[in-house]
Amino acid sequence: MPITVFELIINRLTIMRKPLFKIRENGKFGFINGEGEVVIEPQYYDAEDFYNGFSRVRFNDKLVPLDELGRLLMKHLFSFIGHFEENLACAKLISLWGFVDERGSLAIDLQFDDAKDFSEGLAAVKDLGRYGYINKKGDYIIDNQYNNAGLFKGDLAPVSFNNQYAFINKKGTVVIPPRFDFAGHFQGEVAVVEVNKKWGLIDRNGNTKVEPQFDTVKNFSEGEFSESMAIAVKNNKFGFINQQGDVVVEPVYDLAGDFGDGLALVSIEGNFGYVNNKGDLVIRHKFEEAGIFSSGLAQVRINGKWGFINKNGELVIPAQYDNVLPFKSGLSWISHHGKWAYINPKGEKVWKEQN
Repeated sequence: MPITVFELIINRLTIMRKPLFKIRENGKFGFINGEGEVVIEPQYYDAEDFYNGFSRVRFNDKLVPLDELGRLLMKHLFSFIGHFEENLACAKLISLWGFVDERGSLAIDLQFDDAKDFSEGLAAVKDLGRYGYINKKGDYIIDNQYNNAGLFKGDLAPVSFNNQYAFINKKGTVVIPPRFDFAGHFQGEVAVVEVNKKWGLIDRNGNTKVEPQFDTVKNFSEGEFSESMAIAVKNNKFGFINQQGDVVVEPVYDLAGDFGDGLALVSIEGNFGYVNNKGDLVIRHKFEEAGIFSSGLAQVRINGKWGFINKNGELVIPAQYDNVLPFKSGLSWISHHGKWAYINPKGEKVWKEQN
């Protein structure tokens, strides 16, 4: 039976949704698919990983979006283009900001002093020194009146007036009054708020779930939940809280990492192990360094080299690489003797750098 036009379109969309992985040859970057086949030839001097269907590559000293078919969005050359969110990306030319669509066409004219990503159909933009919110037609839905403005999540967004943060709904009505030094967007039913350089959690009614008590730590995202768990630091010790506000892992560790596959790395006296989401130590502290679990595996360093363990703590890919990254969409990037490669969860190389 011949394939229909509709099936051709679906097949093409399925192909386009397959993950792509950055490769390097002769100092230039391109991309392979999950089978190790080169789908975008190495030709760019700089390239980012794909995100929401697009990479950004260096072209004429500018970062230009590249789609999964290897096409550059070149209808306009901007000073900067952000990542695509909800099919639009913020774009800057000289000092003015607007938005482009996924064909590279200007969807919302360059007219703002600043612009942030779309979320739930609205984006925060700055004009005349104040932020407001526009829709995808570029029309103001909430007038510019805020010192700062964040993402809408669950119909609420954090905004600041006079250096105090509040939460508004999509009509611009203040539903949680300003009383925080900082506030992040909602993650499910809770949001991180900061008072006197300590952070805690509130619910969607503005009630305090966790009193601000945890430290803000450089290079750590305060209260960023991963698998419903967030790293919490107190007196320079690391633990975890859940989204119900319970301290699941007391802050007793020297360092901690995000949860993945139900486990999180923790460190004591320079040795790394893993705890589960009940706080039980399930893989003892015996590694020099370690990373997040993904695809049932986590990278660990032993005697200066990296390999991978399973969730039983067993070394299933020997520690032989100079550098590795966590598994993502079935492959892990590794580097050995300065050469790049990708391996699958069996440790087999599906692609390796030749030159």
